[in-house]
Amino acid sequence: MGVGMAGLAAGVREAVAGSLGVGTAPGAVLAVSRGGETWVEAVGRASVGGAPMPDDAVMRISSMTKPLVAVLTLMLAEDGVLALADPVERWLPELADRQVVRRLDGPLTDTEPAGRSITVEDLLTMRMGFGFAFEVEGCPAAEAAAARGLGMGPPLPSAITHSPDEWLARFAELPLMDQPGRTWRYDVAFAVLGVLLARAGQASLPELMRTRVLAPLGMTSTGFVVPDDARLVPSYVSDGAGALVLFDPVEGSEWREPPVFPHAGGGMVSTAADYLQFGEFMLARGAGLLGEESIRAMTTDQLTPEQRAGGPAGIFLDGDGWGYGVSVNAKRYGWGGGLGTSWYAYPEHDLTAVLLTQMMPPSESVATAFWSTIEAEL
Repeated sequence: MGVGMAGLAAGVREAVAGSLGVGTAPGAVLAVSRGGETWVEAVGRASVGGAPMPDDAVMRISSMTKPLVAVLTLMLAEDGVLALADPVERWLPELADRQVVRRLDGPLTDTEPAGRSITVEDLLTMRMGFGFAFEVEGCPAAEAAAARGLGMGPPLPSAITHSPDEWLARFAELPLMDQPGRTWRYDVAFAVLGVLLARAGQASLPELMRTRVLAPLGMTSTGFVVPDDARLVPSYVSDGAGALVLFDPVEGSEWREPPVFPHAGGGMVSTAADYLQFGEFMLARGAGLLGEESIRAMTTDQLTPEQRAGGPAGIFLDGDGWGYGVSVNAKRYGWGGGLGTSWYAYPEHDLTAVLLTQMMPPSESVATAFWSTIEAEL
């Protein structure tokens, strides 16, 4: 390890180790790549009071699934299988002729026709017109989606028990919340995108991900099913009083069997080393597997100022922009997951880094220790 990386590693290690404790994640895996030099290390414990965290621990990456799926989408676009401007009803006829509620807090029967079709790009940018609606308490459309089992809750495979076709049919029963293209709304669009990719690619989403993205990048421990039970660590949820409650165990984990609905918005597991390889692929501007123009579009803010400031974007993006599956600002792009995982790349510094923990909501102190130490070194 070079002197520069050794110093960075020491600082990050000390900061994160000092942030672990009561009320935070029991352990973490840290990974950094800068200028082609890599460092991966575990700190803390794999479970509360358990064995030391292994540096090859398999963890549930939740919404860090989105950047991987965005790359798959762009690969299929470059192959001519689809175009980002295509209306989704080309593959999802169930979503033709959408209706839109006139008011987000109004009845589902008070609708108007959609001004245009939803496009593939609308799914990537999460402007299809449906998702979380935190600005309205008791949003009828969101409650109807939850009642239909469309997965509006915690990131568990069991949250959706319908096949992709069944899920889409249930979703198609609902009107949109917004006109297509108007509002950024997390994160149902990626669930729809997963169904579309499977139909367009004529294979299941896990198979498409494996053959097009994961295998070429050497991400052998990443997928919708745990590859090695011995390396899976448990995940936790905070009870709000400083204690951690088991969320998904090792034995009997919901990720030990293929999901009924492979969720493109948050269904995958990975390791820090695997995801670091993805980060290096992004820094290499596609590494010959994806064109530079596609990488540039993916990491360019696609939102208007109004979309960045309004609704859920004000909560999730905190002023950042959104490209295709990643948040974007002047210095970095990347995304995180609801179980305490995050990945970002800093192109101007040829640096990418991954933080993996397994706690929901994510520990702010651990994340701050990791990312602030890295940014202080830039």
